[in-house]
This record gives sequence, C-alpha cells and structure tokens, in this order.
Amino acid sequence: MSNEPSHQHPHEHQVLNPATEEVIATVPAATPEDVAAAVARATEAQRGWAALAPADRARLLRRFAAVVDGHIEELAALEVREAGHPIGNARWEAGNVRDLLDYAAGGAERLNGAQIPVAGGLNVTFHEPLGVVAVIAPWNFPMPIAAWGTAPALAAGNAVVLKPAETTPLTALRLAELALEAGLPEGLFQVLPGAGPVAGAALVEHPGVAKVVFTGSTAVGKGIMAKCAAGVKRVTLELGGKSPNIVFADADIERAAAAAPGSFLDNTGQDCCARSRILVQRSVYDRFMELLAPAVTSFAVGDPADPATAMGPLISAAQRERVRSYVPEDAPAAIRGEAPEGKGFWYPATVLEATGPGDRAAVEEIFGPVAVVLPFEDEADAVRLANATDYGLSGSIWTRDVGRAVRVSRAVAAGNLSVNSHSSVRYATPFGGYQQSGLGRELGPDALTAFTETKNVFISTEEQ
Repeated sequence: MSNEPSHQHPHEHQVLNPATEEVIATVPAATPEDVAAAVARATEAQRGWAALAPADRARLLRRFAAVVDGHIEELAALEVREAGHPIGNARWEAGNVRDLLDYAAGGAERLNGAQIPVAGGLNVTFHEPLGVVAVIAPWNFPMPIAAWGTAPALAAGNAVVLKPAETTPLTALRLAELALEAGLPEGLFQVLPGAGPVAGAALVEHPGVAKVVFTGSTAVGKGIMAKCAAGVKRVTLELGGKSPNIVFADADIERAAAAAPGSFLDNTGQDCCARSRILVQRSVYDRFMELLAPAVTSFAVGDPADPATAMGPLISAAQRERVRSYVPEDAPAAIRGEAPEGKGFWYPATVLEATGPGDRAAVEEIFGPVAVVLPFEDEADAVRLANATDYGLSGSIWTRDVGRAVRVSRAVAAGNLSVNSHSSVRYATPFGGYQQSGLGRELGPDALTAFTETKNVFISTEEQ
C-alpha cells in the first residue's frame, strides 16, 4: 500500500484506519516457516479435539460464544478502527460471530450419519473430521466471514488456521485470544496474519492442510483452486458478484426505492452480495429514479464511530482508485452523494444510468458505492438482463405478484435471492454462489458436513 513507509520490516505489516489513514497497529507477517509450525501445532491439537465427546466440544464452543458476547463492544470498536465500518454494523458483525459459534455448537451433537437398508447386513455412515482446515478471510467483513468457516469446522472436529486479510487482522487476532480464554485447546484455532502470496500461498500448498475455505475475488479464488488441485484438497470458494435488484411495475415502488440504497451502499458497497445492478421496468423507471435520488443522497456518510453514520470509507487508497476507474470524471452520474474531504479513503454514493447491458460498470464487480440502473420491458427481459453476467451470488425481486416472485426466483441463476427484501445472509440458511461466484455452500444446517468425510461401513450379519 502506498501509505506504508519503505523502511518497514518485511515480516511486519502496518494496519491503517481507513477513515483517517493513521497507522493503528503493527502486526507480524507470517513466513512459510511460521505456517509450517502452525500446521504442525494444529495437527497435534486436532487429534485431541476430535477425540472429545461431541457434547464437550459443543460446551467449549458455547463458552467461546459467551466470551465473544462479553467483548462485543471491544470487537466492534476494533472493526471500526481497522475496517472503517460504522459502529452499528460492527456490533452486528461481532454478534454474528457469537451467534454462529452457538449455532455450530448445536451441530456438534447432531452430526448424524445414516443407516441404509442393504441385503446381508447393516450399513451405516459416519461423518468424520478432515483434520486441519485453512480459512482465508477477506477484509470486507473480517469477523463474520472468518467465523463462517471457523465455527462449523471446529464443531465438526477439525483444527483451524485462519489467515485474515492484510488490512484487517486485528479482530481475528483478538478472537484467537478469546478462544484460549474460553478454554479451547492451544493450537486448535490459530490466526496467522500475513501477505496472501506468502502466508496464504504457504497455507494453501501445505500438505497437512486438508481443506481451504476462501472468500475473496474470483481471480484469486481461481488461483487457489488450481493450487489445491495438486493435493486434491477440498475447497469452498465464496467469490465475486454482480447481483441484480429487479423492480417490477407492480411492486411497492416507494418501498423499493427507499430500500435500494442500503442494498449497494451498506459497507460502502464492499459486499459481494451488493445489488449493484438495478433493473427497473420501463413504465415505472422515471418514478423510481425520482424516489431513488433523495434516498441515496440522504444516506448518512461520515465518522464510523458515530452511531448515526450509515456509510464509512473504502478500505484503502487502492480500492478507491479501483472504484474511480469505473466512474470517469465526465460520466453522466444520475445521482451523486456527498463524501467527507481530507484524510480517509472516502467515495460518494453514485448511481449511473447504463447506456446498455454491456457497459463495463454494468458487467464487472466494482466493490464500491456505485450502482448502475437499466430499464427492462417485461418479465422475460428482466430475467435475461439479470442472468447477463458471469456471476450468480445474490439478487432481489420486488413485486406484489406471488406467482411472478416464484417464477423469477427460479429463473435467475443465483444462490441467494430475496423477494421484497435485500437480505442475503442468515447463519441458519445456506449461502453460496452459482457460476463464477463460487463453489460450495456455507452456513445453514448442513455447514458441518462440508468439513467432514463420509465413511461408509458395512457389517455382515451372515452367520459365521
């Protein structure tokens, strides 16, 4: 990052506050040797963890959840400082870690196999832990997404080595301390900050790692998948998105317009589920745009520590330049909000009117507070436009017609859709993408099985 001084030690990394550009911490950057040592510790810890009774694993995870609950404010304040998230969002994130640990703990005693009817004997299946799981977490939601992989992996009997993003390691490091405070065994849950091409690559390539869980860009995800092929490692990939927000003429237009800004401005648009393509039926297009403008410009941007703030800064100078590249100075922005001047990686809320579905801003993931609006003619046209992407993570459908809601939900190629809502993520329901948005599913009732091998055992009942 350009803000980092050239004299920085190669095995250290400075963490910046994106709202002020101040250095708030210096953390060690893991080397390949550090990774190898961590995997060795994890391998040893996992054996004892897997041998515990499921009820004992569950009890420790619930204790971890309780300790996190006691540190919600501390974790949220860390997230405000390292990620620039508004304090209200950060509190939700810390609470999501707590809730996910509780939910996963409940699965430890319910990891049921099956008894399958066969001739000549008894056939049963077991779900056995994989061993050591590597979780590579992103900077956009550092706490929750780290927990999405970590909590079910631990509950299923695995050890976890978590590599947080370079820009946001502080909450992960604190969670590792809280795990020890809760009584989890040493070495079972380790956090290794470091650079992706160094620590991340070493973790992905280590033969002692059985599975890699990665959330991030599609380009990096493809590279990780290729590296995992050499060792036939299991992978879960949660990658990019370019999700549609489809507004039909029969929808509650006032409600749809009021809800739209949050769908692409939450977390300053740094959300793979962001509804950054707004598709509006032509007959209500002008009315929708009239209502959208005040909803966007009134979205409160400012100090992340202020409870009234709805949108903070982007994560880094590099991310701000990336977002700017999609909005040329002479771009005909239909709506443009305000952003603070001076220090900090600020960018205003921006809505563009696309000249066509092939516009770069209408096709590529921007990962910033920018949305593109396109008109459509009818239901078939809406589905065609919604599916005109390489991604398929999420999306919203606004209509009062129940039949249409079901038809369009079935027709849009995406893993997570919501009707008259922009909610994509619940810890009790599966989350993941179609196409280049990823591979596998996280969260939900089946999360633990993604961290297990299924073993089939046949016991002959023939007389000996």
